[in-house]
Amino acid sequence: MFKALRNLNLAAALVVLSAAAASAETYIVDPVHSSISFMIGHQNISYIHGRFNDYSGKFVIEKDPAKTSFFLSIKVESVDTNNVKRDEHLRAPDYFDVKQFPNLTFQSTKVKPVDGGYEVTGDLTIHGVTKVVTLQLKGFDKVVEFPKGTPRVGGTNTLVIKRSDYGMITALPNLGDEVHITMGIEAAKEAVK
Repeated sequence: MFKALRNLNLAAALVVLSAAAASAETYIVDPVHSSISFMIGHQNISYIHGRFNDYSGKFVIEKDPAKTSFFLSIKVESVDTNNVKRDEHLRAPDYFDVKQFPNLTFQSTKVKPVDGGYEVTGDLTIHGVTKVVTLQLKGFDKVVEFPKGTPRVGGTNTLVIKRSDYGMITALPNLGDEVHITMGIEAAKEAVK
């Protein structure tokens, strides 16, 4: 009798675990159909625009949004402002210092649904400094197929940070403190192995 009950409990636990696993869907960032760009003021008269060309990420979308998670990693060496000398300077120790801090990362810690997407709070790490930020991710509320048979999600976000909060103070105030970041991210569902 006890053995039968124990087997029944084990079977019930496996059903619950299987259902929980089935509710989670993992999506891998598709850099071909995504972009991460920024702009920063110069001499208070214009903006310099740039982008990052190498990044990766993983989103785990759950039926319970509180269990959903977002992770993004950017290789800072891929910074591209359409000027080779400036890009080399941005990689140097007085700016990003890519040898010591090769990646810029975001890891969500709290996700809640909002109209048209998610409000995502998490840890943004730049130049070895981690700060809590909140992103308003527009989208991610529907799944499309592209190409046929490949489910994907996507959305956009804009964020303004102060680079001085991350210890990047070179050329202030001639080069602005506020950095405007725009992301358009698509992610394809991870293939089942």
